[in-house]
Amino acid sequence: MLEVEFAGLSDPGLLRQNNEDCLGQFIPSTPELARSHGWLFVVADGVGGQDRGEVASHLAVRTLTEGFRKAPAREAHMALLPKLVQAANSEVFQTGLTAHPGGSNMATTVVACALQFDRAIVSHVGDSRCYLIRRNLAVSLTRDHTVSGEQARMRLISAREAASASTANLLSRSLGTNMFVNVETSEHRLTAGDTLLLCSDGLHHSVTAEDIIETLGAGSSLDEAAGRLVDVAKQRDGSDNISVQLIRIRAVERVGMYRGRHYKVH
Repeated sequence: MLEVEFAGLSDPGLLRQNNEDCLGQFIPSTPELARSHGWLFVVADGVGGQDRGEVASHLAVRTLTEGFRKAPAREAHMALLPKLVQAANSEVFQTGLTAHPGGSNMATTVVACALQFDRAIVSHVGDSRCYLIRRNLAVSLTRDHTVSGEQARMRLISAREAASASTANLLSRSLGTNMFVNVETSEHRLTAGDTLLLCSDGLHHSVTAEDIIETLGAGSSLDEAAGRLVDVAKQRDGSDNISVQLIRIRAVERVGMYRGRHYKVH
């Protein structure tokens, strides 16, 4: 059976008095629930400069975790997760419209990772990220939905130019901005020993892949590693809220798929 351990930490940073980030999880309480539903981890980052960013991020996380818990048993995560992100977008959008007579520009990023058997399904909107750390390599499984990021994908500018562009922090999409949103979703096979890291941009703007590898390779607990990563981000910048979730894969259950149903691989 899939076995994981996890830790999370969210910090307001050095300059902001309120924290617009939000973390959430669905943790199966029984082995049967782990097989029928799996695990879910979510990070949302309320868009700075917009109204009620903390409301938007909490609403997105609650919609995702509650929807995941109520989903039919063994519903495919590849279809379920983007559907739940769309539902979260609708909740944030509608709440913003009715917040007060003039409406409210509520918005948030979100990255969600669902785990089951030997697979991770990742859905995201905005620039919160999910990394896979395996064999001393940290690879981002998500692409930042920023103006410069989209320009780099269209090969209008280079990746290096995109990282330093003035539009590097300007989101090209987020939850709550429009009635519908383009959700990016991907599937990844897991092996025992893998670690997944979900974070807001307050972390990845200051912490490099090398920092992540060094911290996780120090042999400390995930709680200690999360604390050290947040400390590094605060030492180097700290102007934004900083959030991180770490999920270590202890064991996986190999499965195949036949006519839409899983079967165990021996």
